[in-house]
Amino acid sequence: MESSGEGLNRAIGIKSLAASVVNLTVGAGIFALPALVAEKLGYASTVAYLICGALIFMIMMCFAEVGSQTSTSGGIYKYVESAFGPYVGFLTSNLYWFGFGMISDAAIANALFEMIVLYVPEMDTLFGRLLFFLLVFGGLAWINVRGVKYGAKVISALTLAKLLPIALLLFFGWPKIDAGNLKLWDNFEFNHLGEACLILFFAFVGGEAALTTGGEIKNPKRSVPLGLLSGIAIVILIYLGIQVLAQGILGADLSLYKEAPLVKVATVIFGSVGPTLIVVATAMAILGAISGDILAMPRFLFASSKDKLIPDILSAIHPRFRTPYISIIAYSFLAFVLSLSGSFKGLAILSSSANLITYFAVVLSLWKLKKNERLATGESGIRVPVYVIPFILITMLWLLSHLSANEYAALFIFLLLCSLYFFRKPLTLWLKKIMVVEKSS
Repeated sequence: MESSGEGLNRAIGIKSLAASVVNLTVGAGIFALPALVAEKLGYASTVAYLICGALIFMIMMCFAEVGSQTSTSGGIYKYVESAFGPYVGFLTSNLYWFGFGMISDAAIANALFEMIVLYVPEMDTLFGRLLFFLLVFGGLAWINVRGVKYGAKVISALTLAKLLPIALLLFFGWPKIDAGNLKLWDNFEFNHLGEACLILFFAFVGGEAALTTGGEIKNPKRSVPLGLLSGIAIVILIYLGIQVLAQGILGADLSLYKEAPLVKVATVIFGSVGPTLIVVATAMAILGAISGDILAMPRFLFASSKDKLIPDILSAIHPRFRTPYISIIAYSFLAFVLSLSGSFKGLAILSSSANLITYFAVVLSLWKLKKNERLATGESGIRVPVYVIPFILITMLWLLSHLSANEYAALFIFLLLCSLYFFRKPLTLWLKKIMVVEKSS
């Protein structure tokens, strides 16, 4: 078997990589987003899916070019550092685990709570929210602290649960679509398009995480472009299918079911058993997604701690279970606190914006490295034309322009705190010099 320079076996091919992209991208958000997008755009909701799909496909082309030349594990965010230095690389890395991981987990946990409250309204209290999120994040943290094999088993058991109901809905739902509900441009308002795309972009992120296994991908120059782009193409088709199905069945009423639109769709298709199918599937999908992040993201914190980028305590290993238990507990606790701070919609927008900034940094890095001819000179599996990159960057800036003042403030505070930590040593020396000068005067 082909081996990488890291001693890892190169066992991941095109099909495996594509499947990983689909699994990482298709999450629980798709169970709630159709109605939120319809609330903004009505019958023209499909336009937002087409825009987000085209944007993410072009972004993944950039990732594919870089990833096809990456022969080591750990993802491709090192290119940001290569282009703009360790400070920008540090900010990008922290935005990634914070936006793609922590905020996303808090958002989908809220989506699950909002769905359960529809059936158990007595839970809709401060104590009910506190207990629910504590059980979710505390329980999954406990499983992952006990060992990686337990966390991996939970993920494997739950992965099928988020794809099977979608397949059943698409297969049995097409005959019930009313073509009259598919009026693409009816009551279309352009000023709402950016807001809808910003919310929806939440569902399209994550596929690039499959490239963190760069050292285990066979023939990266071929496998990365074909696997990554075919995977994201499948995701786009699934999302378009779900939106057309929901809109075709519910029509103008789609926006009335913001907490659980697919529950209503499943009721029309399967009758009384439909809601149970979707609620259980959504719960399994959300728990699987959160469990996957609690398995993976603390390892990111652990590695950063080992590299002295964040506090040393986060690299502590449990003496019995041999897991990075402090990182797991810290990540789960922060996600728990975030889940108490907002709704699915608000957290999804914040997660989308953090991921857009991360993607912006990676695409901008690719542009700079290409212009400076600092990418590998060997053949790449794909070449993104330089003139396409400004269009991608402008589109991302257009989406980010629809953030509210509070959302800008939250991102600014996070980046400020990261900056203060990164420059803590020179800041400390500067403060000491000021104190010495004041004492001497």
